[in-house]
Amino acid sequence: MSVGSVVILGGRSEIGLEIAARLAPGRPVILAARRSGDLERERAGVLAAGATSVETVEFDADHLADHGRVLSEIVELGPIDVVVLAFGILGDQARAETDAQHAVNVIHTDFVAQVGVLTHLAQLLRAQGSGRIVVFSSVAGARVRRANYVYGSAKAGLDGFASGLGDALHGSGVRLLLVRPGFVIGQMTEGMTPAPMSSTPGQVADAVVKALRRGRERVWVPGMLRPAIFVMRLLPQAIWRRMPR
Repeated sequence: MSVGSVVILGGRSEIGLEIAARLAPGRPVILAARRSGDLERERAGVLAAGATSVETVEFDADHLADHGRVLSEIVELGPIDVVVLAFGILGDQARAETDAQHAVNVIHTDFVAQVGVLTHLAQLLRAQGSGRIVVFSSVAGARVRRANYVYGSAKAGLDGFASGLGDALHGSGVRLLLVRPGFVIGQMTEGMTPAPMSSTPGQVADAVVKALRRGRERVWVPGMLRPAIFVMRLLPQAIWRRMPR
């Protein structure tokens, strides 16, 4: 029986590549991203981590019409074990408050495109009868703040969709892991002041791999965020609207 592949949708993502490196030994890995011909450095890193092979696939999450074709081509490469949705943008909150197109772009990539990919994946993996999907929500979506409500609202929508999809997949042989990290110190947040309870891409990847091995459905990174968010949800709106990013 062949070993299922690890698929990273967003093949340049720091978190995605850290997860790929941890899952790589003895498995084929597929990195899907725009300008897939320029992924040689990422490909070499995953091969060095122990992957049996690394394929690169052209994938633009914002091109919804291509999702079905690209994902079907990935399935044709062999059985899939884990698919990580590692694409997304942070956007510029100040710009999004006056530039409607920018606001829509953030919502499109961080919610609409994710919904499209997840719907195709669910069908393909149901047909396969197995597979695991990793979806990244965010603490920003647990209770949307005025300071980053565009990004936060996209993550809130994704959190709800992924939660429902995970329940819909119950009993199909396909499982969905919903990851809710806090502030992640990396390229996406370069130049920003780290928030309390921040983590690194490596720490997020460690938590994801551990949760996959335990068959978990939800994981907060770091774990102390879960009780912290419970308290934050109780704060009066007059206080909450002044909370920083």
